[in-house]
Amino acid sequence: MKKWTPLLLLATLLLLTLGCSKKHVPKPIVIPKDATKMEVSFTWAGIDICTHDSPEIQVTGIPEGTVELQVRLKDTNVPAWNHGGGKVAYDGSGTIPAGALNQGYNGPCPPWDQRHKYEFSVMAVDDQGTIIGFGKARQLFPPKN
Repeated sequence: MKKWTPLLLLATLLLLTLGCSKKHVPKPIVIPKDATKMEVSFTWAGIDICTHDSPEIQVTGIPEGTVELQVRLKDTNVPAWNHGGGKVAYDGSGTIPAGALNQGYNGPCPPWDQRHKYEFSVMAVDDQGTIIGFGKARQLFPPKN
């Protein structure tokens, strides 16, 4: 039995890893061809590593008819890892306040000795749930001091 123990442990670890990894794969975003192009900007200033604190996000060019902004964060170095995002009611300001993505959002968390490029995608959604606008922005994290 001792001869098989390392093999069984390795097989168990492999199955657990593969089973868990599928939970982190985000669904692809399908943007209609006629969606309005929006401009998105943000800064990582004041955001700590591996937290659930989202930065303030500025969005311009939001189309008329928008009732909600949906946001998704992706680590472009590890695109299969789902950092989540959130939904915010559109108030007409074009600002998604810092901390607004507090449920389902996992902030940037690269390995301690690396910088990764992260991308926020923002979708404008109408009252029918249709994406009518889309924009994205990328920045490295952690930011240079």
